[in-house]
Amino acid sequence: MGKVAAKLKVMPQSPEIDLDELQDRLEGSLPEGAKINGFERDDVAFGLVALLPTVIVPDDAGGTEAVEERFSEVEGVESVEVENVGRI
Repeated sequence: MGKVAAKLKVMPQSPEIDLDELQDRLEGSLPEGAKINGFERDDVAFGLVALLPTVIVPDDAGGTEAVEERFSEVEGVESVEVENVGRI
């Protein structure tokens, strides 16, 4: 079974959210078999900054769904969407 690298866009609920703490909570919420291979930050608007984690997951039927669900349940997260996906 191969692996997939997916860049996700995680929008915080407000500009006041501490991005370092949010990043730690995202890392702690990962499902088994998934790992984060780095974070980028993207200035969106009006002081709002999105986190762009690159997540490595096994290439099976669920793909990134489990990671997206876990990330969306993290305190301080407004939305999660897949930016791009590729096999590694």
